[in-house]
Amino acid sequence: MFLWLAFIICTAAIIYSGSRLSRYGDIIAEKTGLGRTWVGLIMLASITSLPELITGISAVAIIDVPNIAVGDVLGSCVFNLLIYAVLDVTHRPIPLSTKAHQGNILSAGFSILLLGIVSFSLVLGKQAGSVGWIGLYSLIIVMIYFIAMKLFFVYEKRQFSFYIKERAAELKYEDVPMKRALVNYTINGGVIVIAAVFLPKIGEGLALSTGLGNTFVGNIFIALSTSLPEVVVSIAAIRIDAVNLAIGNLFGSNIFNLLILAVDDLLFVKGPILLFVDLHHIISAISAILMTAIAIIGLTYQASKKPLFLAWDSMGIMLIYIVNLLSLYFLK
Repeated sequence: MFLWLAFIICTAAIIYSGSRLSRYGDIIAEKTGLGRTWVGLIMLASITSLPELITGISAVAIIDVPNIAVGDVLGSCVFNLLIYAVLDVTHRPIPLSTKAHQGNILSAGFSILLLGIVSFSLVLGKQAGSVGWIGLYSLIIVMIYFIAMKLFFVYEKRQFSFYIKERAAELKYEDVPMKRALVNYTINGGVIVIAAVFLPKIGEGLALSTGLGNTFVGNIFIALSTSLPEVVVSIAAIRIDAVNLAIGNLFGSNIFNLLILAVDDLLFVKGPILLFVDLHHIISAISAILMTAIAIIGLTYQASKKPLFLAWDSMGIMLIYIVNLLSLYFLK
């Protein structure tokens, strides 16, 4: 009973502050000219992914369950893409991808690259190489992450002239001072982080009471609880019509999650972390790659209408999520 009450309190705090965080993130994007894609990719993603970071550090450095750490990272990547499909349901009447900035394809491509490196490393095992106790893949992930951040920044600078034209027509927050936006963004971001810190432990307590294994728990229950900030922030962003803020947050969170895997590897001193986890984690990694590939197809094609209440790409993403869920359950 106490665990459920704590879960409800943390969830309520995240829902309240998440909606406000999206609004003030949108204001910062407008006033700085950084663009909603960049703000979603960097500013929102770094805050909403902190629960995964904290969970991973706890899992490898304190309670020594690397399966939980890796499962949380890869499971969160899959769940973030499910959020992308769910957002399409709330975005009417046209598909979500139709209003999305093409810059989101850049971040989606980098997430596929990083997920591919993790997948190969899981299969190769010891052959993947290491530097001391750290897997070679972790060093590559860190390098690619910073290259990606540099390219995103350069890309957004190229889009600046276009943004100026767009900004002249779409100014919505002229009456909100920049200082107030920054202060409120920081306060609400802090509330989300504090509430999210407790979520993984609560989620683990609720999940372990069912008697399920660590791989399934990490990929599903823990990933769901640590992904709650992404759910709330992205839905709030869609409600204020900041589509690129929402999508940038989801793809950015996946890239940041894979950087977290490298941090977990650094703190797991027994050896490369992927040598100490179930090979079944590759199911989530491949699922995330397939779901991201489908999202890229949708973002590139940009269909003008939905066949039902969902676009075709969102249907495909949901189908793969269900296959991923069933596969992990039966292999637990």
